[in-house]
Amino acid sequence: MTATTAGEVEDATARLYLAIGRLSRLLRRTGSPGLGPGAVSALATLARCGPMRLGDLAAKEGVAPPTLSRIVAALVEAGYVQRDPDPQDGRAWLASPTPEGERMASGVRSARVHELQRRIERLDPGHFASLVTALEALEEIVTEDPEV
Repeated sequence: MTATTAGEVEDATARLYLAIGRLSRLLRRTGSPGLGPGAVSALATLARCGPMRLGDLAAKEGVAPPTLSRIVAALVEAGYVQRDPDPQDGRAWLASPTPEGERMASGVRSARVHELQRRIERLDPGHFASLVTALEALEEIVTEDPEV
């Protein structure tokens, strides 16, 4: 493998940014209105990681606490998340998925996910293999940096 130049990294970064933005807009226009991507992501994180404080969830999601507070409030109102007192600190509370929230996060596929799957299924085998290979790198990009 040859060394990657700064220009190649810059070009790939710009292309990835544009592709993610376009894909996100395309999927938002698909299907009936429901949970937005931020709410789906927060709910999935709670279902995967278990109960957590709002600040911890905001850090995991990479959003400001006030933004996440609005997201969690909407999830609570929809019946997908509950708030319970933090046993470690009576002044704080923990957000956790309700049974309905667990079902939403684990089993119910939204129209957006179906649309994404439909588009992935149209890829030729070589592009599909490249996408699967790239997923590990993409997941690494969005993983919280422990040194920050």
